[in-house]
Amino acid sequence: MKNRNAAESARDERITTIIQDTVKPIVRKIDEEACYPLEFFQELGKSGLLHSQDVPEQEVLRAGAHLVEETAKTCMTTAFNLWCHLAALTYVRKSANPFLRERILPRLENGGLRAGTGLSNPMKYYAGLERLCLRAERVPGGYIVTGQLPSVSNLGSDHWFGAIAAVDEQCRIMALVPCSADNLVLKEKRNYLGLNGSATYACEFRGVFVPEEWILSEDADHFVKQIRPAFLLYQIPLGLGVTEASIQAIERMQGKQGGCNRYLPVQAEELADELFVLRKATDRLIASADLQDRWHDLLQVRLTAVYLTSKAAYAGMLHAGGAGYLQHSDVSRRLRESFFLVNLTPTVKHLEKLTKEAPAPSCCPVPDPPLSTLQIEA
Repeated sequence: MKNRNAAESARDERITTIIQDTVKPIVRKIDEEACYPLEFFQELGKSGLLHSQDVPEQEVLRAGAHLVEETAKTCMTTAFNLWCHLAALTYVRKSANPFLRERILPRLENGGLRAGTGLSNPMKYYAGLERLCLRAERVPGGYIVTGQLPSVSNLGSDHWFGAIAAVDEQCRIMALVPCSADNLVLKEKRNYLGLNGSATYACEFRGVFVPEEWILSEDADHFVKQIRPAFLLYQIPLGLGVTEASIQAIERMQGKQGGCNRYLPVQAEELADELFVLRKATDRLIASADLQDRWHDLLQVRLTAVYLTSKAAYAGMLHAGGAGYLQHSDVSRRLRESFFLVNLTPTVKHLEKLTKEAPAPSCCPVPDPPLSTLQIEA
């Protein structure tokens, strides 16, 4: 146990150092100038923090979730990019494709390559919200894919991303596609309220040839059930990190203007208590023998994380007062980050639909919809 604790402490020190050295100095540039935190990913890879070979799956999940949370405390844009990368890592780790596992996965884990998810539209398709945007035609050696994905994040010239395309009514395939593929046209999108440093692009497939070595699965319907638990789980610490940062900011502002913040309806102690419960629920999910069996619980924890993050970020603005209304303030940035989390696939509407269709879970309290709605709209 002593050696394990020493190893965890050393890992935490590496994480802190990387975030302090490569993210914290450029948070404003990331938020305001759409600066991409390339050095962060390179240093993560070099440090071995993304390594998964011979590591139990639960440990991989736990380490990834912790890394996302620690990053989100400083910058949720960077943490979101990291989530994109971890989701793509999950796709390759779950695939049986030898080319992707032997040639691409090591480079994704050692900082040589980066990747995005590309599954916003497919996740909505599987929930009955949208039609699939991509179509695939079987040809010798692979598929020809056409269509357009409206938004895929964490992309760049040497990045890869996941994509699902319909071959016919019964068959859908999933592939990992490089941004450098012929006949793939990327158009950058920067007109968001926040997270413009997320390297988000519209991706148009103008007859892109996808060879068999890029295919993650020729049965996407089954494959999605394997990858979606980690896809969702890695999103939860985005909210945990922003909530923790908001609590810390509220605590620092306790003595402002003669201590009048104590009269505000939401205090740090209440948020900390709710965060503690949410963290425990997340830990229990990670410790589950099979996350696929806990899918409905996972949905509820993810939904609760959204509402708590919105509550904490809004409370941070109230405690900051006029200082929080400044354009460059950290509390206003966190408020915008919380708005993004509301709209990250699966969105609040998407999650509410799925949870209302599912049995009530036992691992996390159900949020109060009227209060949560008030806090998001405020």
